[in-house]
Amino acid sequence: MQPGDSTSSAPAVAPAIDRYLTRVATSRGSDLHFVAGEPPRMRLYGDLKPFEQEVITQARASESLLQIMSAAARADFEKRDSTDFAHTVPGVARFRVNIFRHLGGMGGIFRVIPSQAESLKDLNLPAVLTTLAKQPQGLILATGKTGSGKSTTLAAIIDEINTREAGHIITIEDPIEFVHQRKKCLISQREVGRHTPSFAAALTSALREDPDVILVGEMRDLETISIAVTAAEMGVLVMGTLHTNGAAQTVDRIVNSFPTDKQSHVRTMLSTSLRGVISQQLVPRKGEPGLVAALEIMVNTPAIANLVRQGKLDQLESAIQSGRQSGMKAMDSSLRELYDKGVISGRAAYECALEKKKFEDVKEELG
Repeated sequence: MQPGDSTSSAPAVAPAIDRYLTRVATSRGSDLHFVAGEPPRMRLYGDLKPFEQEVITQARASESLLQIMSAAARADFEKRDSTDFAHTVPGVARFRVNIFRHLGGMGGIFRVIPSQAESLKDLNLPAVLTTLAKQPQGLILATGKTGSGKSTTLAAIIDEINTREAGHIITIEDPIEFVHQRKKCLISQREVGRHTPSFAAALTSALREDPDVILVGEMRDLETISIAVTAAEMGVLVMGTLHTNGAAQTVDRIVNSFPTDKQSHVRTMLSTSLRGVISQQLVPRKGEPGLVAALEIMVNTPAIANLVRQGKLDQLESAIQSGRQSGMKAMDSSLRELYDKGVISGRAAYECALEKKKFEDVKEELG
């Protein structure tokens, strides 16, 4: 049994929802949408499509979703009209779950979590991420929209550290996604709402738990961001995620989370503690099913640090483009490389590009 799973007090009979989840996992889908008033839908390689025509009734949705909710999850649902937890289908996969009320009744979204973290090599991620994983302290951020693979990338970095170092890794998540097996590191995984009341409370506690690495599942608010930046300054390697697009927007988001009179000090702190920003998108492959990651990578070189300290965030893009020797790469450059190699279509590159003018010449090419 994995921590945080709804199956900790599972009934003898498999929940009705499990047959849908099994179908999604075995079809290599990423999500199940099980919403009253709609047929069940599966997200497969970025596209959301119904996989049967029968509409889910309110009664069926309620019965199926309540069946997998623990007493704590039900109490949270009654209080907030939504709840988050993890659910396991034995022998199949784990799922990150959000259950909510909507106009038509209850709904649930299930995200497939791989049974174990893949390595940086397995994911074919750039060598610079291995270099970032060797940093003894500082702040590493993975950014992008929901479903862009941020958690997968950070889990691979955690796995790299776990394989190489002998230290203490603490993860703080909502809910726990990848369950890391101990290799060389002691690993403590905490779930918000189950093992701690909030990210900020867990971070404060973690600083007293002799950590070498802290993973923050999501840096949602000023208090969490403030403690994370402080921890990085204190000599801990801190990793976290933000829902931002691009390195410049990420730095701007962190700085602007603070009151105006503190922003100059925060920029100075980031200029010394930030190690790297990994921004990513998942793009449909050309001519075959599947998705490929397009990454923007910013490494905190002296030139980058100087721009961050001075607040010249509009110049970060140019610094990234000229920092290839340090492993840096702009998002549009990553998309152009994938297009030139025939991995993605011109249309996909255009739709994902930040500066679409650069892809006007290829936007009509379909996958």
